[in-house]
Amino acid sequence: MPKNEEARLAALKKLEILDTAPEERFDRITRIASESFDVPIALVSLVDHDRQWFKSCIGLSVKETPRDMALCAHAILEDRLLIVPDTFLDPRFADNPLVTGEPHVRFYAGCPIKLPDGNLIGTLCLIDSRPRQLHGRKRNLLRDLGKLVEIELSRRLQPI
Repeated sequence: MPKNEEARLAALKKLEILDTAPEERFDRITRIASESFDVPIALVSLVDHDRQWFKSCIGLSVKETPRDMALCAHAILEDRLLIVPDTFLDPRFADNPLVTGEPHVRFYAGCPIKLPDGNLIGTLCLIDSRPRQLHGRKRNLLRDLGKLVEIELSRRLQPI
């Protein structure tokens, strides 16, 4: 759990976005991410109290998973990319049901999504069923796409 969990959850609730309908502005970003990185799964994942909920989801049929299974819950612990080239080789994830079963996560890259108040509320993440690396310009591209998600989320906080 993040040290500022209470404030983080309050900031997430203030967005009033959980359990809302899909929106093209987020789906566009996950489609670009999936194509740009050649991964079957790209998500805008928001980490709630006991679940991770997907505002946008390319390549999965589920809309949420339990937080205790969420790789994204690890990505929000620090304000930097979390890259896991091979989940089988990472003791944090090797026995995770999302790794050992469907969707068979072997590669994970998550860019934490930060609100203007500094709270990390979720990720833009990439998932593949095969091990892989993410270097240099591709890491920068993931950060740039993550910033676009942050911009879209921040618009929800601005008065109309």
